Amino acid sequence: MNWDIGLVGYGEVGKIFSRGLLGQGARAVCAWDLKFADATLRETERGHAAGNGITACDSAAALCGQSNLIISAVTASNTLAVAQEVARCIRPGTLFLDLNSASPGTKAQCAALIDAAGGHYVEAGVMTSVPPYGIQVPMLLGGVKAPALAAVLTGWGMDATVVAEKIGVASAIKMCRSVMIKGLEALVIESYTTARAYGVEEHMIPTLYETFPGIDWNAQGAYFYSRVAQHGKRRAEEMRESANTVAEAGFTPFMAAAIADKHDWVAQQARAGVFAGLGKEATWQDYADRLLQSSRQTK
Repeated sequence: MNWDIGLVGYGEVGKIFSRGLLGQGARAVCAWDLKFADATLRETERGHAAGNGITACDSAAALCGQSNLIISAVTASNTLAVAQEVARCIRPGTLFLDLNSASPGTKAQCAALIDAAGGHYVEAGVMTSVPPYGIQVPMLLGGVKAPALAAVLTGWGMDATVVAEKIGVASAIKMCRSVMIKGLEALVIESYTTARAYGVEEHMIPTLYETFPGIDWNAQGAYFYSRVAQHGKRRAEEMRESANTVAEAGFTPFMAAAIADKHDWVAQQARAGVFAGLGKEATWQDYADRLLQSSRQTK
């Protein structure tokens, strides 16, 4: 079968997937993103798409008209809105792969919309950060059409594993993992920055190496700070969906909600320019010092 792929969302993940899938034999790849209509971003984003052989669409309808496999790769808070928009114009028989980090309840709502419109909804739980892996990032798939789609994706060299025909299983796995991973990021940022403020990091960090010797806590700390500084807003949205997942299970999401707030706060610092000028080689101490300096200035 000839595959014409449409990416909804031309951010970091959308760009990686569109380039990678075009290189794996898709007949054509197009993308739709609100940035394509933004006066300040339009030229840059459309230019990037054109330079990589991707057709920039002006609307969801235009994308649906050209695609028999649609991939949704947007921020968590836009997951349902994309499904609602695509459901208005999806062609019958089109596969819809939802990569977004959303709760089982949100994914179930999306599936109902797409399936009612004649499409075939497949959920994906993307199990780690996309950039190091590209389109080979490990994904868990769920849905009636998940086995058929998994066969296609693995044929393109992707890492897609079917976990259930029932919608919500793959996203539950992803969301529960996110509570742990994003929680570790939030804990490290709060712990390390506080240790730096008291000047005790040289005493505290070695105790982590002793207790968990398999982790390079300095390098991991730098990575956590950099990722949250760069993607804190997106991570906060994901954690609010994780909080919804906990609530859907019948528990009060004390931790997930707090983690979301921490990521959102770091994102606010980043938007205020607190981390401006820090490069790839920046240490966790560099990030912590910027946060401490900012805190002192606002008191």
